[in-house]
Amino acid sequence: MASAARVDPKQFFTPAEWAPLARRSAWIGPALVAHGWAVIGLAMAMAVVWPITIPLAVAIIGARQLGLAILMHDAAHGALHPNLKVNDWVGNYLTTGDLKPYRPYHLGHHRFAQQGEDPDLVLSAPFPITRTSLRRKIVRDLTGRTYYKLKWSGLVDRIRTRKPDEPLWPILKDAVVRRRRFFLGMVATVAVTAPFGLWWVWPVLWLLPQATWLPMVTRLRNIAEHACVAKDEPDPLRHARTTRANLLERAFLAPYWVNYHCEHHMFMHVPCYRLPRVHRMLKAKGVTERMLTSPGYVEVLKMASSKPEKLAA
Repeated sequence: MASAARVDPKQFFTPAEWAPLARRSAWIGPALVAHGWAVIGLAMAMAVVWPITIPLAVAIIGARQLGLAILMHDAAHGALHPNLKVNDWVGNYLTTGDLKPYRPYHLGHHRFAQQGEDPDLVLSAPFPITRTSLRRKIVRDLTGRTYYKLKWSGLVDRIRTRKPDEPLWPILKDAVVRRRRFFLGMVATVAVTAPFGLWWVWPVLWLLPQATWLPMVTRLRNIAEHACVAKDEPDPLRHARTTRANLLERAFLAPYWVNYHCEHHMFMHVPCYRLPRVHRMLKAKGVTERMLTSPGYVEVLKMASSKPEKLAA
């Protein structure tokens, strides 16, 4: 299996320029994790004090749930902290978790980016699609159907198809063990909030964003990163797309500089918080003209949904 072409930083940066870009801070990564949880906590507090803001809080929290996943992704590259043990502990226990199985999967994506062996190729292969198809996908995301399919349908099917003499308890026990972070978070949050009459905080201000806004922005982020990128693309500057993000997009769709995805694929061990600087330096050197970029999320979604609708009979 041929690996995707890689970029040597020496092609674009002097050693003096590259050293600060590749440096991992001992405090910025953990501070970003703390920031993600702080934003979630403040959004929850806002919704409790002013219930009319619950829809806004759902969008903010869902985006920060994605943000925590992005920081776990940085940990998968060893970029969250210079000490790998600290990096892995923070990435596994203070973000979305599942770092151990995610790391080899994701590094496989980088090794074979847009090649036949890329495990994420299935996400970008269908594009472009029609606008109707994109709308259906977004509706499935916002109504919780995507979340159910990915997280719970397997368990429901397992229970439904079990043999008549097969006990239910071992199946449920295995499901709880596999999802222990989910259930521990639920129990802990309800235990803390219920005595104050706020039992609804977990289902409304954690589960609802996780089941609706998070799947949608995850989908839109995936589309922006790799949709309509050619399979077996030979140019390592065009394996992924960087999308310009305005303030609202960074708050609700692309937290923690995830929009600089081309730069990330070019230099995958650079911490996310240094990617804007990488972009500026590459732009000053005239390199961004060769890279795959988009002026905004609206533009890239239009391109990804540009397949003509079938003519009515």
